[in-house]
Amino acid sequence: ARRLLLHLQGLSAPPRRKLTRDGLLDLVEHLGFVQVDSINTVERAHQMILFARNETYRPKLLTRLLEREARLFENWTHDAAIIPTRFYPYWTARFARERAGLRERWRKWRDGRYESMLDEVLRHVRDGGPVMARQLGEEEKKNAGGWWDWHPSKTALEFLWRTGDLAVCRREGFQKVYDLAERVIPAEHRTAEPDQEAFVDWACRSAIERLGFATPGEIAGFWGGLSAEEAAQWCKANLGTALIEVEVEVEGTNGARPKRAVARADIEALLPDLPEPPGRLRVLSPFDPLIRDRNRTQRVFGFDYRIEVFVPAAKRKYGYYVFPLLEGERLVGRIDMKHDRATGVLGVKGLWLEPGVRRNRGRLAALEAELERLRRFTGAERVAFENEASA
Repeated sequence: ARRLLLHLQGLSAPPRRKLTRDGLLDLVEHLGFVQVDSINTVERAHQMILFARNETYRPKLLTRLLEREARLFENWTHDAAIIPTRFYPYWTARFARERAGLRERWRKWRDGRYESMLDEVLRHVRDGGPVMARQLGEEEKKNAGGWWDWHPSKTALEFLWRTGDLAVCRREGFQKVYDLAERVIPAEHRTAEPDQEAFVDWACRSAIERLGFATPGEIAGFWGGLSAEEAAQWCKANLGTALIEVEVEVEGTNGARPKRAVARADIEALLPDLPEPPGRLRVLSPFDPLIRDRNRTQRVFGFDYRIEVFVPAAKRKYGYYVFPLLEGERLVGRIDMKHDRATGVLGVKGLWLEPGVRRNRGRLAALEAELERLRRFTGAERVAFENEASA
């Protein structure tokens, strides 16, 4: 089960193979999407996800695919993500599903004035071109008492993006720049609109292809656009077909009860030929797709991982933003570190290895090699261990 997940999540391929622009697109398609997150402790989440799979990855390749060639686009899965543009037709179906539900949810916990601004914000972008949320805020400051207001106007932009009228054409300092979808997404992808049945079928089928085995809830959660009920109905209808041939039980770690799941139709052909993952030690982003499902991570890898960003400092078990460590097919520990861009130091604050994992010379050398790879990737000048316990 671990090897299958690593293979399907792109972590069993040779990490030093030269990654071309087309190869990067293939990698993102293989994963399905790459999550985007604003925290930049060492490097942005999407950059670390891709670098963990190939050390020759460079951000300019992603920028070109996103901003110049529009072969990738940015929208929402379970969170903000970078997605292959050839999947965009299924987002047109998703936009229709989300419009009413999103409007209802946002009425409850956002400034409801954004709804009255949707047409005006859309007109502003159509007539004035690409815009950032902060620019609308600046306009509000210059025109006190006018209709512009930071929170409602930003919410209007986000709503129009989440429901397909706008698209992100680029980022500036990680701030989204919005433009009309018709000026960003190629017409051949934008004009196709699958019906709801086709959308559900694609979302479930593409999820099980990338998960290998999953419960209906895990299938629904992969793209974040379905209910568990819809996924369960799809599984029931397709069990025993060319899509899902078998039900399986996945053995749990540490004596946990086996978990029943459905599996890809080719599961029995896949398992004997799974590649052995590289033995090197690798740092994973907290948002890496391998560990995104924390319950599955604990069940299959025996690794209990929680991000502690929103935990008060005094109550944290490890640290603010701690990175899991992958060695071969095992999650062997976690590391707390930060890239201080003012001093050029990639500083290690703490290192915790899992019970039974020895802090021997070979493993520490492997960690130092990985930190050196990260130092070069992030542009840090040197690596520093801040105390003896982490050295």
